[in-house]
Amino acid sequence: MKKVRKIGVVVKTKKRESREVILQLLDYARKNGLIVIPEAATARMIGARRGMAREKLAEKVDLIVVIGGDGTLLSVARSAGKKGTPILGVNLGGLGFLTEFSTDELFKYLDRAVVGSIALDKRMMLKVDILRKKRKIGSYSILNDIVINKAALARIIDLSIEIDGYYVTTYKADGLIVSTPTGSTAYSLSAGGPIIFPSMNAFVITPICPHTLTNRPLVVSDEVEIKITLLTSDEDVYVTLDGQVGFPMKASDIIKVVRSRNIINLVRPCERNYFDLLRRKLKWGER
Repeated sequence: MKKVRKIGVVVKTKKRESREVILQLLDYARKNGLIVIPEAATARMIGARRGMAREKLAEKVDLIVVIGGDGTLLSVARSAGKKGTPILGVNLGGLGFLTEFSTDELFKYLDRAVVGSIALDKRMMLKVDILRKKRKIGSYSILNDIVINKAALARIIDLSIEIDGYYVTTYKADGLIVSTPTGSTAYSLSAGGPIIFPSMNAFVITPICPHTLTNRPLVVSDEVEIKITLLTSDEDVYVTLDGQVGFPMKASDIIKVVRSRNIINLVRPCERNYFDLLRRKLKWGER
């Protein structure tokens, strides 16, 4: 990785600890001759006169520091993926599979970033196109998952699945999740999906509470196209992308999912590996 000179900062402004951490970061930047560019909400929190729109930040900096939780990082990922700008995620209390650095580790890894000696994990993304009556009404690149589910009082919904044009099945379920390996430890895991190692070239298709007990999560190559068609009408059905963007679906809407050309570069901790992360976050080996 090239040497870091400009750092973008995005924080979860509702966390009181965020302000203290960013002030420490600003002090660190002054001492090391670095430029810090906060996004707009972050700038307002610290009383700065000007901040940058979150979606433009990746174009102007060498590294983005995200201080908060995985949701905050996902809100940055869509724009960072277009440029491949590295992200260093600092966790402030939640589960934090993506924001896995502690505040104590932040400055140690910034020291390494300044001299260009940090390692990066490349994470694949999904490209999602949403079609209504053959017209594209939305196109997104996402890091974690796409979730289709019903409202609380809606009945079971029917979702037809095709892979590379071949009919697979029609799920009768509360919903469906298509996730990347990174997203396999998010909602898909809660719905009974497998954990996929982050560097695997695969998608996971996980039904949510399927009516047919033999419907199980399906792991497929990332080279395929997944086509999902909503067959149900007169029900409240929603599609949500990375838990960040969502809107209602209508009967016969089609969702096409392929691997995105964009990638996310996450700063990787040198002192531990992915299995250390799983044991720590999922409490494996504890009674």
